Amino acid sequence: MPKNPKILVIRFSSIGDIILTTPIIRCLKLQLHAEIDFLTKPIYKDIMISNPNISEVYTFSQFSKTIDVLRTKDYDFVIDLQNNLRSLKLRLILGVKSYTFPKQNFKRYLLIYFGINLLNDHIVDRYFKSVEKLNVYNDKKGLDYFIGSSFPKIDFNTEQDYICWCIAGTYEQKKLSVTQIKNVISKIQLPILFIGGASEKEISFKIFDSIEKENCVNLCGETTVEQSAYLMKKSKLVLTNDTGMMHIASVFNIPIVSCWGCTKPSLGFSPYLPNIKSENIITPLSKRPCSKHGQYCRFQSKGCIKEIDENVILNTIESLLK
Repeated sequence: MPKNPKILVIRFSSIGDIILTTPIIRCLKLQLHAEIDFLTKPIYKDIMISNPNISEVYTFSQFSKTIDVLRTKDYDFVIDLQNNLRSLKLRLILGVKSYTFPKQNFKRYLLIYFGINLLNDHIVDRYFKSVEKLNVYNDKKGLDYFIGSSFPKIDFNTEQDYICWCIAGTYEQKKLSVTQIKNVISKIQLPILFIGGASEKEISFKIFDSIEKENCVNLCGETTVEQSAYLMKKSKLVLTNDTGMMHIASVFNIPIVSCWGCTKPSLGFSPYLPNIKSENIITPLSKRPCSKHGQYCRFQSKGCIKEIDENVILNTIESLLK
């Protein structure tokens, strides 16, 4: 083992998957006294740029240019946490010792199509299997997300008690419906702050179109990931679908209520070591996932998450706020 090894960690996407790499980055840094560089897509660079365990964040602009830059770095190891054809090509070109994590595709297939769960672990634990030969172990200190000291101010009073609700989702099948959300917020007294990307603007407008609650604030499409993280950190509780912001919320010591339909925690992507009061609410239609990423549902076109009873969500919120 080289002293103070130089290591390149690869994870191209997406927000949640990148956040889930932070424990292994921290442990590589502290346990091996390593210099860590990180390679991802340009749109995700800002997520890791403030991480003090990372020396440089590199992105793909053009493959050949990226390779030329990385070749000059003389890495001792590559830790490939993407493990696809592009990352394989990159590893072969760099020609240094590399480690990958087991994707467990066959076990995932058995779970989705036959309900046989042989996974029984979290994706973070699978990541750590890639560095077993380096004698790097999981310190069980959870995920990392570092909020910079200088970002635009948010026009919202974060000193009050409020709930932060992330209504985002990669696919419609992973999102609660407008009706479900409206029925919940109509019975909540605390202010509710809605966050999400630009793609959530349409659904947020539908939610706010007919509600008459002055304590609801819509910031969907108005905040950066970093600002949304700060808003979650300062909240009393976070409500979320299975999305990247759920994993960022896991960093902070706040209760999380996560709602699950076509994807399930059994796939290994549940909130990782969150606040002990956190709860997963799973659709009553099935205990097994409908699909790998939640794009397809076995029960209805818009997703079985729509079958979660809003009273279950409401009761969970009330119990966690006590």
